[in-house]
This record gives sequence, structure tokens and C-alpha cells, in this order.
Amino acid sequence: MSWRRTRATPRCWPRRGRSSPPRTASRRRSSGRGGIDNLWQDAEHPHGLWRHTSEASYRTAAPAWETLVDVDALARAEGKRWFLKGAVCLKPAETTCLVRLSNGGGDAVELREFDTRSKRFVDGGFRFAEGKQYVQWLDRDTLAVAREWTPGEVTASGYPYVAKLVGRDGSAREVFRGQKADMSAAASVLRGAGSRVDGVLITRNVTFYEREFSLLGEKGLIPVPLARKAEEEAYVDGQVVFSLQEAWGGFQPGALIAYDLAALKADPKSAKPKLIFQPGPRQAVQQVSSTDGKLVVVLLEDVKGAVDVYDVQAGRWTARRLPLPKDANINLVDTAGSDDELFVTVESFLTPTSLWLADADAGTAAQVKALPARFDASTHVVEQFWATSSDGAKIPYFVVRPKAAKLDGSLPTLMYGYGGFQVAKPPIYMPEAGKLWMERGGAYVIANIRGGGEFGPAWHQSVLREKRQLAFDDFAAVARDLAARKITSARRLGIYGRSNGGVLTTVSMTQHPELWNAVVVESPLIDMLRYHKLSAGASWVGEYGDPDVPGDRAFIAKYSGYQALKPGVEYPLAYITTNTRDDRVHPGHARKYAAMLQKLGVPYLYYEQTFGGHANDADPELNARRWARHYVYLAQRLMD
Repeated sequence: MSWRRTRATPRCWPRRGRSSPPRTASRRRSSGRGGIDNLWQDAEHPHGLWRHTSEASYRTAAPAWETLVDVDALARAEGKRWFLKGAVCLKPAETTCLVRLSNGGGDAVELREFDTRSKRFVDGGFRFAEGKQYVQWLDRDTLAVAREWTPGEVTASGYPYVAKLVGRDGSAREVFRGQKADMSAAASVLRGAGSRVDGVLITRNVTFYEREFSLLGEKGLIPVPLARKAEEEAYVDGQVVFSLQEAWGGFQPGALIAYDLAALKADPKSAKPKLIFQPGPRQAVQQVSSTDGKLVVVLLEDVKGAVDVYDVQAGRWTARRLPLPKDANINLVDTAGSDDELFVTVESFLTPTSLWLADADAGTAAQVKALPARFDASTHVVEQFWATSSDGAKIPYFVVRPKAAKLDGSLPTLMYGYGGFQVAKPPIYMPEAGKLWMERGGAYVIANIRGGGEFGPAWHQSVLREKRQLAFDDFAAVARDLAARKITSARRLGIYGRSNGGVLTTVSMTQHPELWNAVVVESPLIDMLRYHKLSAGASWVGEYGDPDVPGDRAFIAKYSGYQALKPGVEYPLAYITTNTRDDRVHPGHARKYAAMLQKLGVPYLYYEQTFGGHANDADPELNARRWARHYVYLAQRLMD
């Protein structure tokens, strides 16, 4: 399951949030060192080096890096399987950080204070034991923290619901307490000019999609008038930016709106939000952030990326588009807090990921670095088609196929889908698919089925709960459209999905075993009648429904892949894989599905990695082996 609509960025790219370099003397507000950070992984350092260099050095062919944390050495010294899950650093200098360490790659992390100048963990500094927790700095001696304060003080989903302000002197003042039935709670710090703290925003996540927001005032909490289905996005120039996932206050779903923070504090009942941007029917907001004085919005338009930057003057927002490549996926990597620069990555199916530095004030963008090509892309072409689903909806999908392929239904094709949690699946560069699949003559398909975020909230919400079957119908419709175009056929078609995609692939396997000859089921959610009892499953009731409610259980039971397995049916040989340390989607789903196949006498393949967490990609060597297993299986099923 994904928390947001974004995908992870490549591990070799930098971030600027810790120590942005100066642009001019007037823009430089920080006393920090300036420069570029990244996490570097190679054969000698599979868990990574957190490194730092100057911007000037980074622009050269061979940057001079200094190591801040050697994660592999730390793991060896402490006898743990540490993975770095990022760092939360105090602005503006960003030399004092809280490092997030995961033992085994799961979502739960240990937090430790770290000084980037001395390159050492701070003796007697802030430290919090392993858990699913959220933290932000107020000042050098104060943190806003939501975590499990006493044993069992978490929601049914396993997330914190109590937020406190924690002092370096050991004090801990509770500022918010949600309910155990909630999904989670967190506090975010609103920083203005010069990294001044302008306020603290409390978010009560009632469900995965429903929230209540409050400002922390001197006399208690100040409720923010807002739709229940809304998300905090950014804070810039005294404006708190939210996105709406439902119609509210005259605004339509998908809208970006802004409240003036001073007006909210003075009188929240009379404060009026202003519209920043309303996406069109073929657009969707993917990421929102802020630089020193600009709002940055990453969009999808017909499932292709673009970036707009906004100014606000007297409550009126104006935008201009950054000059970035078209027909590509664009991902925001980091924004500067002391100027208006930002890093984005640009990629497509056949073009390696490149790093661009943009200036939101000047409206310029230029490529800084590019990863090398990992496969021969000259043999393939990208096409976008639309299939017709069971209710007449038009479903877009991308096909990456050999230019010289005969369209006679014989092309080995791997089809990927997700279709949930408003997570879009735009074109991305996939070295493993290119080298192990496309170079060997295979085609790759991404089906942009409903449930994702390709076209905003409506695209997602059209298949929630009792309407979920439509997402599965979309996937089957794409398969049939591929066959109708004679791109491939059932004998040569395989499908792959992970996490929520595990629901998709197992339902597809049980409802339409005749449509495919290979099924990869990775880190899957499968037993939908018990998913809410395992790991973070209770947080997803808003997506699927509640199996403890008879009406919900009835429509969930109709598709749940585990319960749908029947004796006497000829199913395609499935490859099922999971991770022992997955603390988001419990490995029990995969184990149970394999056990049921075994009970029915249905052949299958099963592999369980013992560490790495839900993402399964923390260790590059293990990740390479993971993809090798996938594509050996797919080649055997679809190419041999």
C-alpha cells in the first residue's frame, strides 16, 4: 500500500533539503555548509553511504564525496540489518538531523540525532526506539512527535494517535490525542521566511481518506474548516495549501486551495480559502511542495508529466510551466528552503532517468546529470491505446513493444497493473525489464486502470468498496484489447502486481484463468476477508470495505482471490513471493494463498525473502536476484 501518489526516487539522486547551496548573498539565510547529499549503494556498500559534496563538485564528472554515515559499517558494528529510511533535519542550517534507521527494511524505524558537521550521532541526543512514528523539528531543543508512547498506544492499524512536544530536557507535553479507532495522527511544522516557525498543524487521520485539521494555538486547538477528504500539501508565503478529494465549499474534487494562516488564526469561521488550481478531466495533481517563495505542482496530463510553479499576490495565484521534456514522467526530488530552486527527475520507458535543476523564480530548467542507458532501447517503440471496460469506460494503457514485431498474437507480453489508493502509474525507465525482457524481444504493458490517480479523485473513487469489480474488469479489458490488436494472446501474456496489485493479480487469476499464462504475485494482499486483521490492514477499510460489516463482507467475498480458488479449475502456474520483514502487508497473505493452491493440487512457485520490508528493494544485490527470478519465470512461461 502506498501513502501518497508518488513513486520512490532513484537512490543515486540527491536531495537539497539538508544543506542547500547559496545562490546569491541575499538568498543565503543558512549558516550550514551548503551542497548536495545522496544515498549511494554499490557492491561494497549494499545498504548505502549517506554522502555529501558541494554543488560545484557535484556538477563535475567525478564529484568529491565525503561520507556522513556508512550504513553497512553501522550494521556490522551493531549486529543489525540497518537500512537508511531518510533523515529529518532542522532548518535552516540542516546540520542537526534525526536519522531514520530500519532494522530489516520494514516501515518501523529507530530515530537517532546526528550532527552532519562532526559526522557522529549525538551523545545524549534525541533518540526514539523502533516504531512507526512521525517527527518534525520546532527548534534545536524541541520536537513534534507522534509515536507509541506507552505499550499498545497505537491504532488498530499500528500507527500512533498521540502527538507530543518533546524537549531536550526530557519534557513531553501532549498536544493532541486522537482515538484508537482512528488510522493515525501527526503534527507538521509550518515554516515561513528564514525558517521561522509560523505554526503547528495537527492532522487527525480518521480513516485512510478522511482527516481533521487543527492549528495548535496558545489556548488549545483551532479547528480548520475543511472537507473530510482533504490533504495538507504545502506552506508558502503565509498560505496553507490543501488538496480536496471531494466537492466542498464550491470547489470540485482534485482542487488545490489555500488558506491564509493569519486569517485562520484570527477567526477560522470567517476565513475563506482561495482556489489555486482545478485540474481538468485529463489532469491529476501528483506532488505539491514549496520553495522559499513558490508553490510547485507536479501534474499528469494524459498520464504524462508536467510541472507548474505558482506565485501568490493579494490572494491571487498565477502559474507558469517549467520547460521540461514532454511525454515523460516527472518526479519532484527536493526543493530548496532558502531559494526557489528544485530538483526533478525525468524519465520514460526508453529514456534513462535524468536529473534536472529548475529555478521556479526564473522559470528555467536544465539537465544536471543522467543515468547511463541500461539496455538497447532502439529496438522498441511506445504506444498508448484505450480499452473499453465492462461499463463502457475508456481505460488507457501503454505498450512498449519491438518495432519489428509481427502483430499476429505471438509477442511475449508482460502486463502490469495496480489500480488503487489513487496511485498513478505513468511511464518509467525500468532497467531490469529492459535488459531481461525487452532486449529479448518481449513487450511491456502498463494498464492505467481505475483506482489509480491517473485522472484524479474521480478515477480513484469510481472503483472503491462495492465498485471494486470494475477495476478488475478494466484489467481484463486491456488484456482482451491487446488480443484484439493481435499484439499478444493468452499463451504469451503474463501479469505482474505487487501489494494492492496482489489483489489484482490473484483476482485476475481466479476470475479469468484463460486470459494469461503467467501470474507474478508479489508482496500481495490476497485474503480480503481477513486483511483488516493483519499488520496495517485496518487502515485500508476506506478502500475495500470492512469485512466485519455483513454488507461489506458480501461484496468483498465475491472477488477475494483466496476464497475464490476452486478445485478442478486449470489455473496458470503462479509465482508467489513475499518478505518476512514486511510490516505493512503481512506475509501471511502469500503463505495462505500458496497453501490453498497446494491443498487443491494446483502447481505454483513460492519464494520468501527474509529481510527487506514491503518495498523489497532496499538491498541492490537482493533486488537484482529478485528481478532475475521474476524474468526467468516469465521467460520460461511466455518465451520458451
